[in-house]
Amino acid sequence: MSDEDFKIFIGDLLDYLNTQEEAIKRLKEQIARLLGVFEEAEKEKAEVQDVKADVKAEVSRVWSWNPDKISWLRSQGVKGEFERSEDRDNPEFKLLLKDLANHKGKLTRNGYFYWTFKNGATVGRKKRG
Repeated sequence: MSDEDFKIFIGDLLDYLNTQEEAIKRLKEQIARLLGVFEEAEKEKAEVQDVKADVKAEVSRVWSWNPDKISWLRSQGVKGEFERSEDRDNPEFKLLLKDLANHKGKLTRNGYFYWTFKNGATVGRKKRG
């Protein structure tokens, strides 16, 4: 091989290596972007799992009171129709009041929103939806 052929070969080899170096640089950038997307997807997946766990806990919660065993009266308020109860001698009502107290006077159960009136002895409920 002549000196001239060797110089051409080395020049071609350097051009090839420079091209490979640039391709590797672009691949590293792409991998970094994909890892970022993957990490974001994993984070979102963890958030979804947390929500599922919260929903599952709420669904599997054992309620200490049965709203069907409480006497409810239809009423009309400024925000529309609702039901209220002052069934003070009913043990189910007492458990409901206790549960409401543990939830700062408001809670949702099986599609109904329950709240305690300011007097602390009356409970209202309204269908959500």
